[in-house]
Amino acid sequence: MTKRDAKASGVPLPSESEVNTSPRRQLWMNRNIDDRSRTLLDQDSRHFLHQSVSTPCLSVVTGAEGIWIEDIQGRRYMDFHGNNVHHIGYGHPRLNAAVKDQIDSLPFAPRRFTCEPAVALARKLAAIAPGGLEKVLFTTGGSDAVEVALKIARAATGRFKTLSFWDSFHGAGFGAASVGGEQLFRSGPAGPLLPGSEHVPPFGCYRNPFGYSHSSREPHAPSCGSVCADLVRYALQKEGDIAAVIAEPCRAVPDFAPPGFWVKIREACDEFGALLIFDEIPTGLGKTGRMFACQHEEVVPDILVLGKALGGGLLPIAATVCRAELDVGGNWAFGHYTHEKNPVTARAALTTIEIIEQEGLVENAARMGNYATLRMQAMMDRFPAIGDVRGRGLLMGIELVEDRRTRAPAEQLAENVLYAALERGLNFKVAMGNVLTLTPPLTVTETDLERAFDILEACLETAAG
Repeated sequence: MTKRDAKASGVPLPSESEVNTSPRRQLWMNRNIDDRSRTLLDQDSRHFLHQSVSTPCLSVVTGAEGIWIEDIQGRRYMDFHGNNVHHIGYGHPRLNAAVKDQIDSLPFAPRRFTCEPAVALARKLAAIAPGGLEKVLFTTGGSDAVEVALKIARAATGRFKTLSFWDSFHGAGFGAASVGGEQLFRSGPAGPLLPGSEHVPPFGCYRNPFGYSHSSREPHAPSCGSVCADLVRYALQKEGDIAAVIAEPCRAVPDFAPPGFWVKIREACDEFGALLIFDEIPTGLGKTGRMFACQHEEVVPDILVLGKALGGGLLPIAATVCRAELDVGGNWAFGHYTHEKNPVTARAALTTIEIIEQEGLVENAARMGNYATLRMQAMMDRFPAIGDVRGRGLLMGIELVEDRRTRAPAEQLAENVLYAALERGLNFKVAMGNVLTLTPPLTVTETDLERAFDILEACLETAAG
């Protein structure tokens, strides 16, 4: 379906998640789903409200360990998707033991009390966060943590407007969807969103409306990205009363800003009195080969938002981490959640960070990312359908095109590769309709990566042949 067809039919444009109602999806299910799986899938469809990208489900998972998931029919998949929660791999024995011990010693803390695990986690986040970010609030999900950040920005600045990027994703709540830039979450029947949610086009170099384009293998011109950065500055100046710029320091698609881009955004925020909020829900805690993605940019935000992997792929917990001067809401309740200081989720997060640090997983992500980048570049030399490869640590993307000159997205090819890879035991995500997005755990080995890329090459060879 073309973009024009999608607009005319009311179907959302491609987003960070692949379409799960396509004929190719159905063909895979016809080939691979048995009666036992079908029974559970039918029950899932009956009892859950339907929504795009999650209904209908693909299959039934019965096991998860390390980099692997297993379905009810005994098929095992290397999980290079994992919703970016499985940084330490599934079922890490140290995490499981810590959570079990915490359940036995203190399973819950009513909200008028604090507890040792919550305080220890807050102290740990302050110790590892960049640039002196030291005050926290916890939530049970990243979307809520983003909305806490928005409330803090409003209270601290006395303003309500935000500036963010089209195509970005910041969560599914009303506030998070408002500042997000995906049509799938902010348009259609959900109705009016937050007022004052301004957007500018995204900062990627390969696809943008600014008239410059090059693959990640080509050198950046000194002016690369300056049009987008200048547009952010222009919007801040023209509006004059924007509370915050909220952005992913690198997109999880993935997309990476040109060198120096975030320095310019930081300077513009400071000049016009806006806070800078970095959403590192999918990319923080080592995914990019640094503990935080913004450390690659040498830019410190005013507020940092974490989630997903913070719970170790076991329990839901997210965090909003701020400069101390932003502790301005003492008379109000910005995030008084029932499970804000839950000792079990806090213990899971604290143990997850300890595992990442003590097992050298950030360093492993950097090493494995270097290997993966070389392998993806070799694939690009071999396959004309690969228009661009992008990687930083274990956040990797292979963009498929019909023609390198026109850069027309090869959406059908991407979908064919996805389902061919699933049949060979590799799970990943297709983002924006044509980007093979690979985000394995930080525990992945070179042997694991070799196996995954061998599968991808075989699928590309078959699908593009």
